[in-house]
Amino acid sequence: MPYFYGFDITYLVLIVPCIILSLICQINVSSSFSKYSKIQNSRHMTGAQAAEYVLRQNGVTGVRIERVQGNLTDHFDPRSNVIRLSDNVYNSTSVAAFGVAAHEAGHAVQHAENYLPNKIRAFILPFANIGSKASWMLIILGLVFTTKIGYTLLYMGIVLFAFSVLFTVATLPVEFNASNRALQCIKSTNLLSGEEYDGAKRTLQAAAMTYVAATLTAIMQLVRLLVIANRKK
Repeated sequence: MPYFYGFDITYLVLIVPCIILSLICQINVSSSFSKYSKIQNSRHMTGAQAAEYVLRQNGVTGVRIERVQGNLTDHFDPRSNVIRLSDNVYNSTSVAAFGVAAHEAGHAVQHAENYLPNKIRAFILPFANIGSKASWMLIILGLVFTTKIGYTLLYMGIVLFAFSVLFTVATLPVEFNASNRALQCIKSTNLLSGEEYDGAKRTLQAAAMTYVAATLTAIMQLVRLLVIANRKK
């Protein structure tokens, strides 16, 4: 296969550093959550109560809060308008659980307020899903064939993959805004203060960096594909 899509210099230069960064971010978010899970909030509020509080302070109603199995599987489902909190967040009174739950409530507030970046992200999602499923098949076929058809298939795959990259980029402001909403609500109402607030903030900052790493990885992957396509000319 000419222009083999494997461990070449572009992989070492563009992708390996991103993989290392992603691993560091994953380790950091796990260690931060573990560290601040040992610090209990002085109000003895559970994660579920924290999420309910943030919703109430923002005047958002009609959102269910449910428990979901897994570790750090917390998320907001806009289709059913449900906040799902993991086992170690739902009933936990730690400041880490408090921050995570408040963050998910921030997503529910975004949804209720029709937050524009959230709508943009939702608009891109169907194209990103198609791109993630079909792009690599076209890219591989494009690399296999050395004719003009192969070159066309390769660029079609790259264009589809670009939608997936665009989705990861659009995710960043949504995630950062959800954390900012959560922390602002916590701070303005003195719900947490001092070490407790710092713990919740650092937990969310560590989680946010995983999205930054994922976005950088996706961008570098796209750059690599463009470099390989340029070699194929």
